[in-house]
Amino acid sequence: MKKDKDKEVLLTPSGLRKLEEELDTLKSLRRREVAQRIKQAREFGDLTENSEYEDAKNEQAFIEGRILTLEKILRNARIIDGESAAAGEVGVGSTVVLKDMEDGGEFEYTIVGSVETDPMDKKISNESPVGRAILGKRKGNVVEISVPAGLIKFKIMDVS
Repeated sequence: MKKDKDKEVLLTPSGLRKLEEELDTLKSLRRREVAQRIKQAREFGDLTENSEYEDAKNEQAFIEGRILTLEKILRNARIIDGESAAAGEVGVGSTVVLKDMEDGGEFEYTIVGSVETDPMDKKISNESPVGRAILGKRKGNVVEISVPAGLIKFKIMDVS
């Protein structure tokens, strides 16, 4: 049984590739670059007042922490492809068109796991208020979502 901190991470195939590429870059390229920076900074002499050395060590710590985080995410990953939801039902991996019932505006979002969330790229988390509210719903359903600004209603116009 997994601990809560090792919870399953939902990823789309493209999200998985993106994380694997980042991990590969960190391990093969960035580690070497920062090691070279540390070596050069050591050559400057006294390490107690050497800001280049301190910066390089901080960057090394960040890179190593990110590598550990990515490895943990990938170890706990479950790949989703949108096929797991019943036909026509909103699930992780689904692309959904929502219509704001108040102003008539339409929005298209892809439901992804929390690791892949990118609102600027129209990807919202299954754990967000909107994501949670529409999971399992179908085209034509109206959902009410409680947000900090109040209650909003969306009609699900399309699910693909």
